[in-house]
Amino acid sequence: MIALPTNSKSTSVPQVIARTNVGRLILSAAVLLAAVAVVVAILGNERFGWPVILDHLFAPTIIAGIGNTLLLTVVCMIIGTLLGGVFALMSLSPSPPLRWIASTFVWFFRGIPLLVLLLFFFNLSALFPEVVLGLPGADPFLTLNANQIISPFTAAVLALSLHEAAYMSEIIRNGISSVDRGQREAAQALGMKPSKVNQRIVIPQAMRIIVPPTSNQVISMLKTTSLVSVIALSDLLFSAQIIYSTNYQVIPLLAVATIWYLGLPTVWLTRGVDSFLGG
Repeated sequence: MIALPTNSKSTSVPQVIARTNVGRLILSAAVLLAAVAVVVAILGNERFGWPVILDHLFAPTIIAGIGNTLLLTVVCMIIGTLLGGVFALMSLSPSPPLRWIASTFVWFFRGIPLLVLLLFFFNLSALFPEVVLGLPGADPFLTLNANQIISPFTAAVLALSLHEAAYMSEIIRNGISSVDRGQREAAQALGMKPSKVNQRIVIPQAMRIIVPPTSNQVISMLKTTSLVSVIALSDLLFSAQIIYSTNYQVIPLLAVATIWYLGLPTVWLTRGVDSFLGG
């Protein structure tokens, strides 16, 4: 509320006095107390096995699993982004067959749960025991055993990359579509080639729309890699499972995996990478 001066002849500026919101203070205090109670309950619970957590937080098996998790994240994001860019351009193409193929790809790989894709690619050799390369009606150039090609890592890369490509295709397509068509037409009217128009006008503006959700997709991919434990790929979660299958310390080892899954995205954010990408 505003406190007006008592003297009408006074020329002093009225002072603004902030009104105390009692309800907000009570709610904030209640939330703070609840948060403290949760922290105390977690830290004070001996069943979490904090000594076991500290002993295994930097165990060699856990560190190796983190390396595989980061490798999968980087490889699948690169492949998924490149494939997504190709299908995004196909979806924007004036050719109806290209648009239909791109739409079908996005519909298919966004509709199937990632866990189903992982299991499908892991058992792909049951459908195609051999991979044959050659021309129709001629002797094959190369025949490979599918069991040797489709390893757990290969199956994970295929499933994660194709799944990510479907989402990145939509992100990139929306970014490109957000650029005003009039700017392209104006640049072409000035005699710029289509490649130059895309390089100098469309892509720089589209990146402002594309990059922030891509940064979120990196974090999502990091967490999604935990699903590869079902095909016995030694990522972070599977490494924790290997340890607790021998010492039976299930909760402490899951807590170790949780700490790393929380810490890795935090490092990504606090080191400024997310800010650099526009997130």
